Formats: sequence, structure tokens, C-alpha cells
Amino acid sequence: MHTEFQPANPQGHLSLQTIAMPADTNWSGNVFGGWLVSQMDLAGAIHCERFSQGRCATISIHEMTFLVPVQVGDVISCYTDVVKIGNTSMQVHIEVWSMSTQHTTPVKVTEGMFTFVALECDGQKRKIPEAVKQAHLAQQA
Repeated sequence: MHTEFQPANPQGHLSLQTIAMPADTNWSGNVFGGWLVSQMDLAGAIHCERFSQGRCATISIHEMTFLVPVQVGDVISCYTDVVKIGNTSMQVHIEVWSMSTQHTTPVKVTEGMFTFVALECDGQKRKIPEAVKQAHLAQQA
């Protein structure tokens, strides 16, 4: 376990929480990495749609780091934080933390950097409202 680089607490906003079920596991009994990526994508979309005040879609995943396996029954919490804003896109750092009966404190199991683009109803890119950008910059200062 990579605890030497692990912060004591999750960073960002709690955007999604769920439980790992038996159908989410691979042949080894661990939760599929793809299931975790899916949960991260959902959490990022929830955060970005609230943040940009409208529809969003994932356009890229820059990196993913899996730190420890997730087991059936673990409660998974996805934390999101917008780290960069463009004209139509947002880069979001997403952490997944697990709480199980085997741990007394949450454990970070994975993290990644995702990019989402703001969309109009017809699927065309839309600008992120300037007021949202300014509020984000003020909050970062």
C-alpha cells in the first residue's frame, strides 16, 4: 500500500458514493478497475455539470493511478476538484476513497485527472459562464 504519499483526508468535493457489489468483481474477487473508472466518470460529470451550469461530457482521462484493490462491500466515495478551466473545458482531479469493515479510516484507492467539455443540448461545445470562472478564481485565491 502506498501510504507514504497518501494525504490523511480526501481532497475535493464529495460527488458520488456507492458500494462495491459482487457483480463488480473480476476473476480474482477484486473490483474491476473499469468499474472504478466508471464511478469516477459519473462523479466528475456530476461535479462539472453543477460547476458549469449545464450538460458536460468526458473528453479525456489524462492519468489513472490504482493504489490498492477494492473489495466487495467497500463503500466507495468519489471526491472531485476542478483544477483548471478553459473556455469550454474543465480539468478535474478525482480521488476515490474506500471505507470497509477492515479499515478504521478511509483509504485512497485510486486517483486520476479527467477533462470534461461543456455542451449545448445539441451536443455542440458551449462556453463556461464567465461568472463561474471568476468565482472559481476568487475561491482559489
